[in-house]
Amino acid sequence: MSAMSYDLRGLKCPLPVIKTRKKMSSLPSGATIRVETTDPLAGIDIPHFCNEDGHELIETERTESGHRFLIRKR
Repeated sequence: MSAMSYDLRGLKCPLPVIKTRKKMSSLPSGATIRVETTDPLAGIDIPHFCNEDGHELIETERTESGHRFLIRKR
C-alpha cells in the first residue's frame, strides 16, 4: 500500500485537522495518507477526526518531534 505523505509539521491546532480533512476530501475512497505533525494536540485531534468522519486510523506513531498517522479514507 502506497500512502501519500502530507507534512503538517509546524502547524498548531486546529490547522492539522482542518488541512487533513480538506486534503482527504479530494482523495478517492480507500486512499491512504500519512500525516506528519508536531502539534502535541494532534495525538488527540487526528484520531477524533478519523472517528467522527468514519476514516480508518491504521497506525499512530510518536516521532521525535510529534506524531505520524496513517489514515485510510472511507
